[in-house]
Amino acid sequence: MDSPFGIDELKIAVIGGGTGSFTLLSALKEYTTKIAAIVNMADDGGSTGVLRDELGVLPPGDVRQCLVALSDSPKIRDLFNYRFEEGMLEGHSFGNLFLTALEKSTGSFRDAIDTASEVLRVNGAVIPVTYDNVRLKMSWPKGTLTLHGERVIDADHFGYDPRKAKLSLEPAATVNPMAVEAIEQADLVVIAPGDLYTSLGPLLVIDGVGDALRRTKAKVVYVCNLVTKDGQTNGFTVGDHVKEIERFGGGGFLDAVLFNNQIPSERILQRYKAENDYLVEVDMAELAKRPYQSIGGSYLGQIASYNPADTHLPVTRSLIRHNPVAVASTLIDIVRHDQA
Repeated sequence: MDSPFGIDELKIAVIGGGTGSFTLLSALKEYTTKIAAIVNMADDGGSTGVLRDELGVLPPGDVRQCLVALSDSPKIRDLFNYRFEEGMLEGHSFGNLFLTALEKSTGSFRDAIDTASEVLRVNGAVIPVTYDNVRLKMSWPKGTLTLHGERVIDADHFGYDPRKAKLSLEPAATVNPMAVEAIEQADLVVIAPGDLYTSLGPLLVIDGVGDALRRTKAKVVYVCNLVTKDGQTNGFTVGDHVKEIERFGGGGFLDAVLFNNQIPSERILQRYKAENDYLVEVDMAELAKRPYQSIGGSYLGQIASYNPADTHLPVTRSLIRHNPVAVASTLIDIVRHDQA
């Protein structure tokens, strides 16, 4: 089996999918070319969901974002991100269609990623956590409630405490050996920010991922979300987010958590408040009791721009983003301190 990494350079594995991974990968690639993006494969919303339902392909959306983040070809990167705004292709990105066409023509999603990586001149490796065609399931004890599908779960206002729910994939997924190898060989493993129950959880619950995180000699760091999500993580502190991350993976594996302690403008806070979303509270007294290192910093980045092409798709977009340069700098400092 080929290794996802070369030798000598710092080896980084980033776990997640979507905007959180895209943001961190875009900054971390300035430090090394030995990056493995391990991608969630349960997405069934938006353009990705339409392509899965109509063509029976594996979800291309998060894979596309990671490929674009690691691309060394600006013009092709922009092309892959281009989203059609009218006609039969309205809402679809070119990159999603490209990956879908490659999978249909070759019969292999892995070959599709390899070809797209060549076209985009990708530095690093984009690794689906599984090649199984899976759907996300979230269920509460004793048949209280069961939700099926990432799109449904993402839009739901939970009637019960999500911390008592079980996340699983249907059918049960077989972990991609390359994902396990990337985690085991890394110097740094980063769990990117993202929705707990639809982005990170579906990846971490796969058998073999948590074990690899506990087994690796790498520093394992979680970059905590900036804001809560109404109906799902209301009132969640940094510590609550961490508990869920480790619960999904079957037990403790984190060496550090990064969290933001910078306050945005009152205008932005009021805009979030109107949607019942709030900055994630830093519960330092509780974090101090935990075995992992807790690192706060000024990690707020630019406010996300509005994209009218996305309005008809049932996908929510966070306004506040992490400052990828600041986060990446802290992550690299953690590894360098460990290696000193």
